[in-house]
Amino acid sequence: MTKYLAPQLDRPRLDEGQAGVVVSVRESAVVREQLVQRTCAWCGTAVQYKGKGRPPQYCSAAHRTRAWELRNAQTRAARPVSDGGRTQEPVREVVERTETVVRTVVREGPAKVKVVPGVRLSGEPYTLPEDAVEWVQALMYLRRHASAPKVYSFREHIARACETTAKVLRDAVPVFPTPGRPTPAATSRTP
Repeated sequence: MTKYLAPQLDRPRLDEGQAGVVVSVRESAVVREQLVQRTCAWCGTAVQYKGKGRPPQYCSAAHRTRAWELRNAQTRAARPVSDGGRTQEPVREVVERTETVVRTVVREGPAKVKVVPGVRLSGEPYTLPEDAVEWVQALMYLRRHASAPKVYSFREHIARACETTAKVLRDAVPVFPTPGRPTPAATSRTP
């Protein structure tokens, strides 16, 4: 037996220590009850239920057969369990209850963004090249490994990012102008 209950609550709440005004809060809870175990209707031992099909009533085929024989011959019911008779104990069931709650909060106002340093799949911290030589080496590495499986599937995204970066590099105004060389802002470009 599986029951599904899904109450949905819309009620604004303020979380302490958070900036901004709460615009809306939506909580949804899913409660799922599923039979996990019951006792054998013949001997009273625990019978596990795996969640598929009809729940078992007996711990073995022999006890199922005995119960069928008992239904057809009620005279066997008076014997004790140790002699093959039926237990007088009621059938007990163990039910596992799982509840999942999902809460979504929408806030209005300035948000605080926490910058978390990136981590590679190996667990090492991700670092960017620190100077022009390291950038050139990183781009040369990318050029050599462009057909590698890790890079190849993202080649269009990488190519677009490289083209955009190259355009920005060509159009950038140097922070420290080189003597004798005009800056791009000083030269006039015709559209």
